[in-house]
Amino acid sequence: MMNKNLFFLFITLGISLGCTQSGSQEEQEIPLTSENSFQVVETVQSAIPPRRALVNTQKVKNVIFFIADGTGIAQLHSGQLNVVGKDGRMHFQTMPVTGLVSTHSTSSLITDSAAGATAYSCGKKTDNGMIAQLPDGTNCKTVLEFAQEKGMSTALISTSGITHATPASYASHIVSRRMEADIAAQYVDSNVDVFLGGGEEFFIPSDQEGSRREDTRNLKEEFAEKGYDIATTASEMHAASGDKIVGLFASGGLTHADSEPTLAEMTAKALSIVEDNDNGFFMMIEGSQIDWGGHDNDAAYVVREVKSFDAAVKEALDFAEQDGETLVIITADHETGGMALTENLDEGAKMRISWPTDYHTAVPIPLMAYGPRAIEFTGWWDNTEVGKKVADILNIQDFPANLEK
Repeated sequence: MMNKNLFFLFITLGISLGCTQSGSQEEQEIPLTSENSFQVVETVQSAIPPRRALVNTQKVKNVIFFIADGTGIAQLHSGQLNVVGKDGRMHFQTMPVTGLVSTHSTSSLITDSAAGATAYSCGKKTDNGMIAQLPDGTNCKTVLEFAQEKGMSTALISTSGITHATPASYASHIVSRRMEADIAAQYVDSNVDVFLGGGEEFFIPSDQEGSRREDTRNLKEEFAEKGYDIATTASEMHAASGDKIVGLFASGGLTHADSEPTLAEMTAKALSIVEDNDNGFFMMIEGSQIDWGGHDNDAAYVVREVKSFDAAVKEALDFAEQDGETLVIITADHETGGMALTENLDEGAKMRISWPTDYHTAVPIPLMAYGPRAIEFTGWWDNTEVGKKVADILNIQDFPANLEK
């Protein structure tokens, strides 16, 4: 009986403390800066993009899988309000199928990107921080690796370093996401056709300025020896004519410098490389820095990255609509910051943002789909179920599975 009473005492204290903290936050006056407010624009679209129709055909040859890192409904809606206005429509809002995804990992109700992406890539839960590897150290086989066995082309694109947790979870296996130099080394033998993003610091030898490797391996040269085009600027990427490419456009994450390609340009380039494979392709595209804006509690950063992400979505949707055999899926790995649109300011011209945290949250995240069999993504999903559904649609047998040691 005493234990039971103590239990209720702790619960009561927890609720009391939680309410006190919440109340103090609501009463706090948030200074009006770019970090916690953003401009609401008038609807600027002369022609609002129409909603895309459901595709009745069933054959899926290609899958384009978008992960908007750290993105919940508030992040997406803030993009709409700032970019096209309250009566406008972003391209992700034209997709006919929507759902929700829960995201817990095996080690926490609040996932990180490593465990979140592994749930999609392997169809299995793992601990936070682990990359396509299970808590007992077993490597799980990714949907990308299965796709390669089917002869499909593959591509990984990111606005972070390409060795960050989300892309890494598709083409490497390692105990910690922090081991990015090792992830880069694993990429050399991964046979992925297209790598585009940042992160050059992990591909150059330790004696070169800016390197974060501890050895003298030059992975860019090793990729070149394997027949890859190497690009470090947007112009070099556009000029590349081979069927394999490694594009490393910044030392770390992309910075929106003029020399760098946009996420939309990287998407278009990757599609031009993989589209002619008769066996199809699997492509993962990450809008990484929506998450970074959430960690910084910076609304302006978030809406800028949502705009960039949406332009890439348009490239994919236009391709899929013309192709007729491409399924486009958009989801996230988790939400970041608990972003909430809390007050309309300046006669409707500005939104105030509240951020209860600068870390991830456990709230469910959006899921959208367009193309053949998109209708199958309606409803409420666990993130592992989304990974399994993608594998099923690609007719991948024996998924999920582990790699032999």
